[in-house]
Amino acid sequence: MIKEMFNLEGKIAMIPGGGGGIGSQLAAGLCEAGAEIAIVDRSGSAMTKTCSLVQEQGKQALSITADLTQKEDADRAVAEVVDHFGRIDIILNAIGGGAGKVLFEAQEYPEQEWDWIMDLNLTTTLLATQAAVRQMVQQGDGGRVVNISSVRGLLGINAGYSAYVAAKGAINSLTRQWATEWAKYGINVNAISPTFVDTPQVAMLLDDAEFKAKLLARVPLGRVGQPEDLLGAVLLFASDACGFITGQILTIDGGLTATQ
Repeated sequence: MIKEMFNLEGKIAMIPGGGGGIGSQLAAGLCEAGAEIAIVDRSGSAMTKTCSLVQEQGKQALSITADLTQKEDADRAVAEVVDHFGRIDIILNAIGGGAGKVLFEAQEYPEQEWDWIMDLNLTTTLLATQAAVRQMVQQGDGGRVVNISSVRGLLGINAGYSAYVAAKGAINSLTRQWATEWAKYGINVNAISPTFVDTPQVAMLLDDAEFKAKLLARVPLGRVGQPEDLLGAVLLFASDACGFITGQILTIDGGLTATQ
C-alpha cells in the first residue's frame, strides 16, 4: 500500500523551470517514481541536462521552449503537453530566483527590477498553473499543483530583498487560495519553502566564505540544502499520499525557521 501511495506510474508531470538546478533534479526524481515528464523552459539548451537524467531511466522527456511570463506561451505549452501525452496530472512550478542579483534598499527599489522579479517568480507560476488547472478541471479526475516558495516568503531579511520577499509571500497566499477554490475539483495545491539550495544560481553567494559561514551558523543542521533534499516533499505533494493534504507550505530549511 505504501509503495502504491507514492507511485506515479501513468501520471503526466509538467515542470516549468525543469531545466534549472532544482528543476532538473526534481524532474529526474518524479520520473524515477514513474511519471512521464514534460519540461518547459525559456531556453532549449537549459533542458539538455534534464533530458539526459530522464533518459538514464529509460524514458524520454518532452521539451517545450516557452516564455511563461506570457499567457500565450503558457497556454501553448499546456496544449503541447496534452497533444503529446493526452493529459496533465501534476504541475510542479520550478521557475524562480534572481533575488541576489537585484538588491536595493526598500525605499529605493527600482520599478524595472521589481517587475522582473515578480514576473520570474510569480507571473510564471500564475499563468502556467491557470492553464494547467483548466486542463485538469476539463479532465474531471483531480490533479496536483506543487509550488516552490522560499523561507523568504515567511521571513524578512535586512539585505534588499523587497521584491523577492513579496513574490514568495504571494506564492504562499496563492497556494492557500488555490487549494480552497480548487478542492471541489479534487485538485490538491501545496508548496515547499526551502532556504538556500546549492545550485549554480546561488554559487556566487555561497562562494563568499563570510556569507556562507553566517548562513550555516543559522541552520541547526549545519549545512546548505541540496536539490535532492526537496525531492521527498515534492513526491509527497505530487502523489496520492497527499490525498487529504492541501493548502500547506512545508518549510525545508535544516531547522532555520525553527530558530526564528
